[in-house]
This record gives sequence, structure tokens and C-alpha cells, in this order.
Amino acid sequence: MNEPQLLDLIERYLGHELSGQEQIEFERMRKSDAVINNRIKEHQQFLKYMADWNERLEFENTLNAIHEEIDVDAVKEKLGLRQGRVVTLWRNHHSKISVAASVAIFAVMLTLFFTGYFNNQNQQSKYSALRRDLETVKRSQNALIRDITGKSARKKNLNPGDFGGTGFAINTNGDIITNFHVINGADSVYVQNSNGDSYKAVAVYTNADYDLAVLHITDTSFKRLSAVPYAFKKSKADLGEDVFTLGYPKDSVVIGKGYLSSFTGYDNDSLAYQVSIPVNPGNSGGPLLDSYGNVIGIIKGKQTQVDGAAFATKSSYLMKAIQEMPADSTGKKIVLNSKNSMSKLTRSQQIKKLQNYVFMVKVYN
Repeated sequence: MNEPQLLDLIERYLGHELSGQEQIEFERMRKSDAVINNRIKEHQQFLKYMADWNERLEFENTLNAIHEEIDVDAVKEKLGLRQGRVVTLWRNHHSKISVAASVAIFAVMLTLFFTGYFNNQNQQSKYSALRRDLETVKRSQNALIRDITGKSARKKNLNPGDFGGTGFAINTNGDIITNFHVINGADSVYVQNSNGDSYKAVAVYTNADYDLAVLHITDTSFKRLSAVPYAFKKSKADLGEDVFTLGYPKDSVVIGKGYLSSFTGYDNDSLAYQVSIPVNPGNSGGPLLDSYGNVIGIIKGKQTQVDGAAFATKSSYLMKAIQEMPADSTGKKIVLNSKNSMSKLTRSQQIKKLQNYVFMVKVYN
């Protein structure tokens, strides 16, 4: 169904206007489709906001009525005679003034709620994107060298960049996938392989909704990679299955392993999985793989107040984003690898193969 039809159906459902059979069918569709279920919740929240807004208007009308009852000119005249009249004024009108002040405070609090102020403050304290602040690393390195040698470090020898993350190859031609928030606002981007070789790269596609970005290595010294060993999983992963990731929360690659703990991400985000896996700033953009070596997601963030609650954009949305990418200047489109050569390897063998395809992303602003 199209968008207007879906909204009409949701409104009838929430208003208890569906017939018995329609109600049963819609409930079944809601349980099987997370997107529709989220749309229903969003519409319920919207209707609640509308009801709250109507209450706010009623309070404003009450406030206006109170103001009309207070004789402002008389108040000014009393205040102008002598300062002691303030006590008399308060005794005569304190109930009205108290109600007016309460209504005004409530209106302010309601305005903050509608603008998302409290929600944003709460979310910022719980969700953390995993872009790594390399400027802090650079300052620490410089301080260490000054302590050891008594001299300042040369910038050309110690310039890790401003921010960093992780990316991984999606083909042999130098196309790298990472998170949009890792490279957002970048003046220049470099990627570095496990051998320490750095290459200039440019963003050829970004999708803020999916938090994805595709980089292309433009450095002439870059040599084509051998065949990508992992495939990209189209179907939904299984709850509880073992997963692992590679990333760069520090200057050498770090392995993390865990399990898939939920089909939805932070705040019931249907675009992401929740995984119980240790991740830190710098892991953003790293591949999330199942035990067979299939890419099932891209690490992007974690919940700061919950142990082991990390989030990864689902591989199905990566594939959708690649399909939406425009063709390059030669008319070619990116084709993702569909053959997995790691399914029968041990975990250590899989990691040895993967290291050549996972890159540190360095961002310069």
C-alpha cells in the first residue's frame, strides 16, 4: 500500500474503527513487519503530542483570563506610591499571581518537551557514536615525546588526523564502506591497511539515514586487492548467533567477539541490530560478521549505560544503499561480492584473511 493508505489504516486501527477481520489481519501484519509496528508507535506518539498541545492551549487561555482579571494600572499605581505597598499587593493577589506563575512554568516545561530538549539530553547520555578522537591521541603523543626528549614532536612524523574510524573493502577496486558520522565534515580522508600503508580516499556516496558512506581510494600507489573473501548476508541473522568484528579503536587492529542480542538497535531502531560485543571509539565502520564469515552489519555505536550493548546497521540496508548509488563516470555500478571463501576456515584463519580488507580511516578537518 502507499503512504496515504497506510496512514489511513493506522488511524482507523488506533481509533478502533476496523472490522473484526480487518483488526485481525492488521495485528498479524504489525507483528510480522517491524517497520509498520514502528510507524504505529510514532503515530501514537504524534497523537499524544497533539493532545498535550491542546492542553497547553487551554492553559494559555486560562493564563490570559487571569491576566485580564488583574488590574495592571492599579498595580502600577500601588507600586508607585511607596515600596511597602508590595506586601499589600501580594496579600490581595497572591493566589492569582501563583496560578499565573504555575501556568507559565508549565508552559515553558511543555515547550521544552515538544522541542525534544529532554529527550535529546537523555539520548546523548545513553548513545555514543564510535568515531575516535585522534587529536587527543596526537596531543598525548606529543606530550610523551616532550617528556622523553625535551623537544616538541615534528608534525609530519606524528599526524594521525583529527578523527578516526574503521572501514572495509566491498570490492577489489578500492571501494571502502564506513559510517557517515566517521567522515562527516572531513576536508580530506586517508585509509590505512594493516601493514601501515596509507592511501588518499574520497567519499563517492553518503547516506545519513543509514549512517553509511562509500570511500574510493584515489591514490596511484594503491594496488588492486585480491578477491574479497566474505559475502554480504541478504537474509536476517539469527538471534543469539555468534558474531565478531575487526576495528581500529587503537593503531593496530582489535578483534571483538560476542552474540546477536536483538533484532532492533537503540530505541527500537529497525535499521540496526543490537549485539553484545565490546566496542570502543574507533570501531565505527567495522564489519560485523557471523561465524561463517558473512557480513551481517556495520558497527556504528553503543549504549553507554549498558554493558555490552553495541549497535550495527544491518547488511540489508548496506546492500540497499549500494543499489541506490549512481553509476560512476564509466557507467559502472558497484557489485557486492556474493561468494564466501571463509565458511570452512577456523576463526584465526578467517581473521588472517580479513586483516587485508579492513582499514583504519583517518579524517582531517
